[in-house]
Amino acid sequence: MSISSHRRSFASLLAAAVVLLGTSVADAAEEAVVIPPPDIDETATSGTETAIFAGGCFWGVQGVFQHVKGVESAVSGYAGGEAKTAQYETVSTGSTGHAEAVEVRFDPKRISYGRLLQIFFSVAHNPTQLNFQGPDGGTQYRSALFVSNPEQRKVAERYIDQLDKAHVFQQAIVTKVSDAAGFYPAEAYHQDFLTLNPTYPYIVYNDLPKIENLKSLFPADYRSQPVLVGKTKG
Repeated sequence: MSISSHRRSFASLLAAAVVLLGTSVADAAEEAVVIPPPDIDETATSGTETAIFAGGCFWGVQGVFQHVKGVESAVSGYAGGEAKTAQYETVSTGSTGHAEAVEVRFDPKRISYGRLLQIFFSVAHNPTQLNFQGPDGGTQYRSALFVSNPEQRKVAERYIDQLDKAHVFQQAIVTKVSDAAGFYPAEAYHQDFLTLNPTYPYIVYNDLPKIENLKSLFPADYRSQPVLVGKTKG
């Protein structure tokens, strides 16, 4: 399996820090932010809806949405660039226009797009970090929403404005809203990474706290068994 050099370096440094300094990853990891729900939301319709979320490394974002009730699938991949450059090592150069993203298919009668946005902004990532997320830097780790229809755009833009005006974050939200113009699934070894690698240092430090925050802040929406791409039990 191939992972980028900065993630390998982070894993090594973190392991050393935990051993030498007794660092608590639960204490050191970024905390979730309690935020209000959107003032407006989509009208629930029958069938399945798709939304694309980009918020740093897709391992954690995928893991969060896989634990949300009403989500039928959450696939890690690339959005914002061209099909010919949608490969991990190429995207990792930061020159393709792609963001690491997660395509979420959900039942709008069980969970709304607005609720998914609330989870995204609250526990899945920090929307005030420009072109980086935690230890990962570059435009491929930007905060972005790729909307599937005009109503998603309206809800997303209104929610960002609502949160900024309420000053629920210490800095302004930098999340960009764009029309979805293509989503390209990531390589198989990236799928279900959080569930399949729960002791991997990067996951332990950056992503497992997100699952705990989801469980704590959104107990009615939390599912203990994630819906996995590989269909294996989590």
